[in-house]
Amino acid sequence: MEQMFTVIDSRYRSKKPLIVTTNLKLEEIKNPPDLARARIYDRILERCAPVLFSGKNFREEGAMATKAAAKEIVSRE
Repeated sequence: MEQMFTVIDSRYRSKKPLIVTTNLKLEEIKNPPDLARARIYDRILERCAPVLFSGKNFREEGAMATKAAAKEIVSRE
C-alpha cells in the first residue's frame, strides 16, 4: 500500500499524467475503508477523470466453459 502511495503521490506532486485502471466502483473510491486508501484515492480523484467501461466479463464466461468441459470429461470416466 505504501509503494502504491509513493508512486501516485510522486506523479501527483510533479503534475505528471496518470492512468489508473481498477475494478473498484466509483462509490468505493469516494468512500475508502481506511486512511491509507483515502490518501491514495484522493490524489487519484483529483488528477484523473473517471471513465466507466461495462460489458461482458469474458474471463468469467471462459471459466464457466472450462468447468462445463471438465464436468463432461469427469462424467465420461
